[in-house]
Amino acid sequence: MPRKKDIEGHPYISYSKSSYASAEMIQRTKNYYNWMDERRTVREFSDKPIPKEVVDNIILTASSAPSGAHKQPWTFCAVSNPELKKKIRSAAEEEEKESYSNRMSDQWIEALKPLGTDWSKPFLEIAPYLIIVFKKAYDKEGDKKKNNYYVSESVGLASGFLLVAIHNAGLVALTHTPSPMNFLTKLLKRPENERPFLLIPIGYPIQETWVPDLKRKSLDEVAVYYD
Repeated sequence: MPRKKDIEGHPYISYSKSSYASAEMIQRTKNYYNWMDERRTVREFSDKPIPKEVVDNIILTASSAPSGAHKQPWTFCAVSNPELKKKIRSAAEEEEKESYSNRMSDQWIEALKPLGTDWSKPFLEIAPYLIIVFKKAYDKEGDKKKNNYYVSESVGLASGFLLVAIHNAGLVALTHTPSPMNFLTKLLKRPENERPFLLIPIGYPIQETWVPDLKRKSLDEVAVYYD
């Protein structure tokens, strides 16, 4: 059992984590990078069912992310109901049509061409689960508002944890952001303190799946060291 103590009336437990020698640390981080580098966004989903316990564990992992003042300002809505998925697809495609026709700049459209995207989103019905991430602008205790802090940053971190957990399960995902996403609040009957942040279909890829041959930026392009 971890040892406990109080700091100004708040309970603390002792923290211990295994550490590694330099050589093992280098190998572990290299292996983890190589494994994560295999992750890809996928748009072609199988309708093969996913055990609910897997989705439970994925959401619990996402909810282990750090958050401002430990407020955990997120809700993860897991949708598998076919009729509700159909409504979500219809509403998302309506927004996407408008975006591709009138909202997006020519430069934006050009940037998306290598990814082969358009307004049609059949995966929103095919994927066995849609996980909709909501951010809580504030919490409520009765009629009283309780502030949350660094909400977008916290929910962004949790969404990153979510994607890694999905990859770890051997599943694939797509970070979908139809804009605006207010229709999700209405369809899922979420309270006024929640705002949709991401719409993420998850599932197995179809048997033969193709993804763009992406080239990620090199270390020199993304990191700056000050020795």
